[in-house]
Order: sequence, then structure tokens, then C-alpha cells
Amino acid sequence: MSAIADSEEISLSSGILVAALGSTLGGVVGGALVIGITLVLKSGMELVAAQPTWAIIAVPLVGIALAVLVLEGLGRAAPVPPRGWRAWVTFRPDAVRADITDDVQHTAGQEELFPWRLAPIRLVAVLATVGLGAPMGTEAPAVYFGEAAGAWVGDHGRRWSRLLRPAALGGGAAGVGALMGIPLVGAAYILELGLRQKAPLAVERIVAAVIGGIIGWGLDVIFDLSLIRLVVPKEPPLGAVDGALTAVCIGVVAGVVSGLAGAAIHRAKKWKAPPVVRLVLGGLATCAAALAVVFVASPAAASGPGGGAITWAERDTALASTVLVVAVLRAAMTTSAAAAGGCGGIFVPLLAIGDLAGRAVAPALGIGHDLAGAAGAAAGISAGYRLPFTAVAMVLGYGGPRLATLACLATVAIAFFVGETVDVLLAKIARARRAPPGDAAPA
Repeated sequence: MSAIADSEEISLSSGILVAALGSTLGGVVGGALVIGITLVLKSGMELVAAQPTWAIIAVPLVGIALAVLVLEGLGRAAPVPPRGWRAWVTFRPDAVRADITDDVQHTAGQEELFPWRLAPIRLVAVLATVGLGAPMGTEAPAVYFGEAAGAWVGDHGRRWSRLLRPAALGGGAAGVGALMGIPLVGAAYILELGLRQKAPLAVERIVAAVIGGIIGWGLDVIFDLSLIRLVVPKEPPLGAVDGALTAVCIGVVAGVVSGLAGAAIHRAKKWKAPPVVRLVLGGLATCAAALAVVFVASPAAASGPGGGAITWAERDTALASTVLVVAVLRAAMTTSAAAAGGCGGIFVPLLAIGDLAGRAVAPALGIGHDLAGAAGAAAGISAGYRLPFTAVAMVLGYGGPRLATLACLATVAIAFFVGETVDVLLAKIARARRAPPGDAAPA
């Protein structure tokens, strides 16, 4: 028995060492690549946001059209990846080509199947979509290109094959860690996405994800980057009762808005319609929602994944109802862009949607807008993206007064259950609509 135990311990130790080495290599390469891509995307978004209103509305539509043209025009479909140059443009027959997060989830636990050769064609689509100011985020590109870089590192023959999985995990975690500037967010994000695919939460995977997240965060610190701005609560609730009231109210309001937004975006991504139909109808809806945001708020609030809308809410003295309307319109913008075929993330848009929904509640609760925004953003990730552990890691990472942190953590928990409830209700409504007319509900 002791010999077997010793053998298992040696095997585990060996696996951890391989995970550490692979994630270090993948984390450095993936993190560096993601930083370069994100800086280009940020430059493009800032350039578009500084243009006249007509350009802020029109340029993102051009970008989405370019993304659809590249992915659907140049892309091919085949059940088995072909050899040669066609492998670089060939997707799974059932793949939603603009949904880059799907590949991360689909290959979780089997990262050797990650189609890293599709990274170049999808990079063009991401640059066109996110870089030209469409209402989609940078986190999906961060995890996708980080994991693609890590998978490439390990895909160099049999000697490197043991490093592929941890290198891919480390690269994805490093990409998100560098983007968010919080190491645990990178680790939690990649692991929680894997859990959706029932990937085993083995020690080796945890080690690889944590090391990758730390490397991404380290690159962010070394180069003094600020790739994304998170709202940090400065003023805590007045007491435990106020903190609980804050968590309940923001958890419910931001949870409902973000939960509905997340469900709508997910369905929009999977919409089965010809690419041209999706582009035309989704583009028109995106344009209409953006024009409404310009009318209700400001042109900057209609640009990019949502940072401009948060800045508008911080500077403006708009009514709470107006802020809530902008949150709903921003949700409509991202949903429509996803339906049109835009290639980008929804994590950052959901942060903004939750932030705005939280701020809409702030006057009634008598709390600071920074606390309301931070709690709402965490609720957006928990309810909209259904990543509660990632939201917890984010709250713990950006800090703030202790009571404010506790309020935000409680908001995450409440928002998650609100999001689950929204999904259950939407599923019941969908089943009722599909039921033949005249069928009575069972007693």
C-alpha cells in the first residue's frame, strides 16, 4: 500500500511540476500577446469615441460588417480540420464563428483540441468589432488569444505535448489577469468557464490557472498598465443594516437587468439565421439603440463596451430612472451587436450594465455612487455571465472599506440566485410558447 501511495504522490508531484512549467511558458507568451492586442483595441476604441456623433454610430456597424465578411466569407466548415492552409480558416460545422468564448468552454479539460490556428482570422474579426467601437468587450479576446498562444506553445511535437494543457490554461488566465489587473480573476475566470463543460477541477489545473493569473497580473504591474478601469467603493454603508439593504436592493435590480441581458445576448449569439439577415437586422437594432443612448445620455455613452456610459453616469446629474434606461439600452446594444455577428466579449458590457443598474438604486438607498456602481458591476458578472466565483475574486481584488466589500460579496450571492430565477422563468415561458394551442397545464 505504501508503494502505491508513494507512486501516486510522485505522479501528483510530477503533474504539478509540469503544470507549473507549462503555465509559466504559456502565461508569459499569452499574457504578452494579450497585452499587445488589448493596447491596439483600446487605441481604436479611444479614436472612435473622439469622433463626431455620426461616426460613433456608423463606424462600429462597419466594423461588425467586416467581421462578418471575414468569418463567413473566408471561413470554411468541416467536421475534421484539414491539413495545410485550410486548417487556418476551417471551423467546426456547429461552431458560432463569432463566439470565441465557446472554443474556450468546448475544449476545457481537452485543451489539446483548442483550434489555435483560427486565432489569426478571429483576430481580424475582433480588431474590426471591438477596435472600431462596437458595444462588445475585451475579456473574451483576452482569454481566447491567451489560450491560443499557450496551446501553440505546447503544440510542438510529442516532447511538448504534456505542457500543452497547462500552457493553454496559463495563457488564458494570464490574458484575463493582465486585462483586469487582478490575478485571482484570471484564475477564477478560466476555471469557472471550464466547470460549465464539467472539466475536472484537478490540482494541476488549479496550479496552472493560478500561476497564469499571477504572471498576467505581474506583466500588468511591471509595465504599469491600466487596461480596464474598475470602480472601487470608497464610502462604506453606514452600518450592517444599510449594507444588507444595499446588497438586497442592488442584487435584485442589477441581477434582474443583467440576468435578462445575459440571457438575451446568449440567445442572440445562437440565432439561426443567414449571416446577411443577422447583419442587417442586428445592425439596424444596434444603430437604433445607440441613437437612443445618444439622445438620453451622450455620444460617449454609446461608444465601446460601456466605459463611456459609466463615466457619463459619474459626471452627470441624471435622474435615477434615466440611468436605468441607459443600462437597458446598453444591454440592447450588446445584444443586437451579438445578433449581427460581432466578435467580442460580454464580460465588460455586463460590468457596465450592472454598474449603471446599481447607480440607479443609489439615490433611494442614500449610498455613494461608487459603492452602488461596484456592487452593481459585481452583480452583472454574477447574474448576467453566471460567474459568481469570478465576481467574488474581482470584489476581493479591487478592495475598499471592509463593510463595502462585505456588501458587494452579499450582492454577488443575491444576484446569482436572481439570475438563476430569471433563467428558470424564461425557460418556463419558452416551454409555454412551444406548447400546442389548447394543451392544458398539468394539475
